[in-house]
Amino acid sequence: MPTLFTRIIDGEVPGRFVWQDDDVVAFLTIAPITPGHTLVVPRREIEHWLEADSEILATVMAVAQKIGRAQQEAFGARRVGVLLEGYEVPHLHVHVWPTQSPADFDVKRVDPAPDPAAMDRAAEALRSALRDAGYGDSVPA
Repeated sequence: MPTLFTRIIDGEVPGRFVWQDDDVVAFLTIAPITPGHTLVVPRREIEHWLEADSEILATVMAVAQKIGRAQQEAFGARRVGVLLEGYEVPHLHVHVWPTQSPADFDVKRVDPAPDPAAMDRAAEALRSALRDAGYGDSVPA
């Protein structure tokens, strides 16, 4: 059975995509720690990051870095957090979120019901920053 992320990638479940290429996608999480909190996910289902080959890990992290730089630009973040955990969805994914202080690393502070309009604005701000950085070919309209 496909994972939730595969269903999002395949368009069966809606997602606010900010990046799409042949190997990796990135979309906003439905429970953000801060506005712009994004998940970077390989298209291929890999249950645990330790099972991934070094090539796909490098690709996922390269996209995560691009997303992080765009988050700094779009949200004025002092730092960018990165987390690999994989407990909720058994499909390799990297959380990337803009931060202003160490308090923004408390995963208990997720917003379980963010405002949809605010999420749409965050996605568009991130897509715009990615386009401005020269990644337009990988940024969905």
